[in-house]
Amino acid sequence: QVQLVESGGGLVQPGGSLRLSCIASGGIFSAYTMGWYRQAPGKERELVASITSRGTTNYAVVGQARFTISRDNAKNTVSLEMNSLKPEDTAVYCCNAREYLNYGRTYRDYWGQGTQVTVSS
Repeated sequence: QVQLVESGGGLVQPGGSLRLSCIASGGIFSAYTMGWYRQAPGKERELVASITSRGTTNYAVVGQARFTISRDNAKNTVSLEMNSLKPEDTAVYCCNAREYLNYGRTYRDYWGQGTQVTVSS
């Protein structure tokens, strides 16, 4: 069973920066595609960014230009550097680990509990 624990959320002023981290235990971290999702009140959860086991990154529109995802397989961690934060970035940010199965035909998702990010003056 994979367990994910996020950290680094908090209150930041508009234009500020935060770095979120997620540490994984259990499973084979280096084999998973890791991602950051967020969910704002009253909205559906949405992808922010993901990074494959080989380090290929993918950013949703909300994460482009301002956010950077990275991973350290030696430390079983994935991070999200967020810059130029806006009030609309306020959300609970969750770490995701995706384990592909059956030669990539199916997958299993693991989720962390999330960390609150609030952007407000």
